[in-house]
Amino acid sequence: MRHREQWQPVLDAEIKRWSAKPCQQLIADLPEVQSYEVEFERKKYQVEVEILENTEKYIQVVVAVDDGTLPASFFHNFSAARDCASTLDCMAKLGSEWKRSEDDGAIEVGGVGPRLKAPTDVLDCGNSGSTIRMLSGILAGQPFTSELCGDESLSRRPMARIMTPLSEMGARIEAAEGGRPPLKIHGGPLKPIHYRPEVASAQVKSCVLFAGLFAEGETVVEEPIRTRDHGEIALRAFGAEVERVGNASRIVGGQRLRAIEAHVPGDLSSAAFFLCAAALFPGSQITLPGILMNPTRARLLDILVQMGLKVSVAHLEEHQGELVGTIEARGAAWKGSVLAGADTAALIDEIPVLAAVAPYSDGGLEVRDAKELRVKESDRIAAVAANLRKMGAEVEERPDGLRIPGGQHLHGAELDSFGDHRIAMAFAVAALRAEGETTIHGADAAGVSYPTFFEELRRATSY
Repeated sequence: MRHREQWQPVLDAEIKRWSAKPCQQLIADLPEVQSYEVEFERKKYQVEVEILENTEKYIQVVVAVDDGTLPASFFHNFSAARDCASTLDCMAKLGSEWKRSEDDGAIEVGGVGPRLKAPTDVLDCGNSGSTIRMLSGILAGQPFTSELCGDESLSRRPMARIMTPLSEMGARIEAAEGGRPPLKIHGGPLKPIHYRPEVASAQVKSCVLFAGLFAEGETVVEEPIRTRDHGEIALRAFGAEVERVGNASRIVGGQRLRAIEAHVPGDLSSAAFFLCAAALFPGSQITLPGILMNPTRARLLDILVQMGLKVSVAHLEEHQGELVGTIEARGAAWKGSVLAGADTAALIDEIPVLAAVAPYSDGGLEVRDAKELRVKESDRIAAVAANLRKMGAEVEERPDGLRIPGGQHLHGAELDSFGDHRIAMAFAVAALRAEGETTIHGADAAGVSYPTFFEELRRATSY
């Protein structure tokens, strides 16, 4: 197919860049995490990282509009994360039936064609910003009205960035004050647009491209900085042609999608917590099998290498257009770094954990151009700064980032997750090298994206 020919050189280049000589299986040296309380105790450990919940949500949304000519799509290694459950619940209300295998946890999802069933109830997206944004793109092209809501955190997140392009395409959208959820989307016929967002966002891009499936003509999203391309890859996997030239992605409306069977890879954003934990302890070793190595995500590994972590990638394979491999890493001297511009955009989800462990590095961390972090599940800039200060760290909080000096010694403290899964997990990692006990209130927020995170850390003590 044409899209495979276009992307094979990229995949080949990544395979060459990350290929490593076969080596013995490495095991990690990570401490124990006692539920909400963290104490240090070295244990041998290999991590089976939770699967990629963001990629899953792209798959879930796209599969609902496959043409239904095949019985269903099948997805192995599917997450039990709360965000993914919210997406499945929304799709069921739109007529896409699904069931989970009792044997291996795989799910079977039936497509209903390009026209979904009008929901009889509000579509609750829970805590998932990606769900509400991507689903809005598809609902904008449906011949009915639907309403989407979310939890308290999601209800504070701005949606104007998707409302603007979808309105230009012909949808009518009502929102709460400030352009926030709940959203009421009056769908209908859409026209194609060439959209140039001021702020780079993979979720906004995917929303517009999904809406482009229902437009008459070619829809283009041209980003100021290239962002993650899981939406484009998911569309290609289901049979759509999506062209990318530079920072512009193009899709022609009216394409029909087909059912697929796929194995969902491990999440590099989830792997980041364990990689940073290994980096805190020189000589520690860790193996992370089956991790997504998408070129738009793997910048994290480049940055970690620059900061001193010894990284190699083996067993690279292509799965449904995505690159998957095993990451092997060894802790070494932990250096500082500066994140700005394209690096900030590429690492927007990983910045909380990088910042949380920055005081232990030799040179610290400076984060710029990260204003987007102010409007995530929490104000992540403020949350990181507040928790680090409670642990005794010096932190400079800026409107669009942070400056965190290195060479600091932290102590245990009572911390807050701020209801944010990434903050909860980031400070579980930061607490591993702190002196004394740390308690993280609201740590169950990790279940939004990584339900087994604390279980994985506890399991380290069994080796």
